[in-house]
Amino acid sequence: MGAELKKAIDQISKDKGIDRDLLIDTLEEAVRSSVHRKYGDEMDVEINFNEETGDIEVYQFKIVVEDVEDTVSEITLEEARKHDPSVQLDDEMGFRIDIEDLGRIAAQSAKQVIIQRMRDAEQEIIYEEYKDRVGEIVSGIIQRRDRSGWIINLGRTEAVLPKEEQIPRERYKRGDRIQAYIIGVHKESRGPQVVVSRSHPDYMVSLFKREVPEVSDGTVAIMGVARDPGLRAKVAVYSKDREVDPVGACVGIRGSRIQNIVQELRGERIDIVVWSPDIAVYAQNALSPARINRITVDDDENTLEVVVPDDQLTPAIGRKGQNVKLASKLLGWKVDVLTESRYGEANASRQGLEQVASVAELSMSAFLAAGFESLDDLNQASPEELMHVTGMTPSKISDLRAAINLLTPSRPAAEERPAESDEGAGDETASAGEETSEREASAEAEPQTDAAEQSTDETAEQEPSEGDA
Repeated sequence: MGAELKKAIDQISKDKGIDRDLLIDTLEEAVRSSVHRKYGDEMDVEINFNEETGDIEVYQFKIVVEDVEDTVSEITLEEARKHDPSVQLDDEMGFRIDIEDLGRIAAQSAKQVIIQRMRDAEQEIIYEEYKDRVGEIVSGIIQRRDRSGWIINLGRTEAVLPKEEQIPRERYKRGDRIQAYIIGVHKESRGPQVVVSRSHPDYMVSLFKREVPEVSDGTVAIMGVARDPGLRAKVAVYSKDREVDPVGACVGIRGSRIQNIVQELRGERIDIVVWSPDIAVYAQNALSPARINRITVDDDENTLEVVVPDDQLTPAIGRKGQNVKLASKLLGWKVDVLTESRYGEANASRQGLEQVASVAELSMSAFLAAGFESLDDLNQASPEELMHVTGMTPSKISDLRAAINLLTPSRPAAEERPAESDEGAGDETASAGEETSEREASAEAEPQTDAAEQSTDETAEQEPSEGDA
């Protein structure tokens, strides 16, 4: 019996990776619990595992007294001297208890405690292992689906892929092998819960580290990632070595490196963007494939006003605003995109407003703060509304009206305010986060200039499309 128990402890320790001393302590505690359950908590016992024989030795201790009041913890001098003639009053004597005397129920209870303690110990080991693996890519097999998401078998434990961490429109079935990124490990009553993601931006960073040696060794740094999971992503890269082209390194020969990442993400298009400390240059790269005429930077508001040729609005905005939204997320700035014609109209209106402000001896910012951005706004405003401008007086309103009449040529009444039913008005300006018209979105299907082609002069073999990676 002892030899079998010793062999079982050694085998469990090896197979489960549980410390052998921890198993022995657990076994001793389980036996102690069974003894107390049968004889009461008052019994003073000592449990030892004999390493030589493999037996569990249980000793009960009693105090030698003249008159016994508690038979569980005391023994008479006369009875004690039958076991040891040299014993004296107040001595403590130990008596070995046969573990089989614990009975079937007590033995079964001890077994249950041992199993539970082993399970707890194994779960603690798994938790300690996986909590240090947050930020790693793991591979597993889809097991089932529950309310929290897909359950993935990782081997020693399970992971959950929540709905919000899945790539939209990705479909799985039981038995599929998938990869995911560990974003958290939590202690639960049923064991450690590993939470994974396929839509997290850092998952893409980890994929680049795995596929691109220059990223893994730090030669090429990934400065930012913006994803519309499953559809499109923008990745900003920067080379710390002037001899290394960051775009070419990430794309690889004939696109081999980038294609491995695209396949893992089920066809998600990846734009490789060259990072720059100059926000205007960085924005121009981020808005690729659109051609940019000029960029105005507002550092106070973290806003960029981007002007593009009239025929470049659609590629700048992208389908459903995707291109400008991803660029804005990558930059961390608000991006407003205007066509040249729209910018010209707005600029002319702004110049007229500045002239009127000069005549009234008021600051341009005072008009803008009150919500007036053009001559038309001032012309249509009532005197009460104009008084909201800081520093405005009735006499200055008269000067203002006179200046507006000089700057605004007379027009037939029917032409004073053009009809706003033209679709073009909505096509000439857009901001990150806005959706574009169907006319704008349709151009997204046209071939797009590859940022990788714009950024590297290496061999043509190394030039897959950045936008179509």
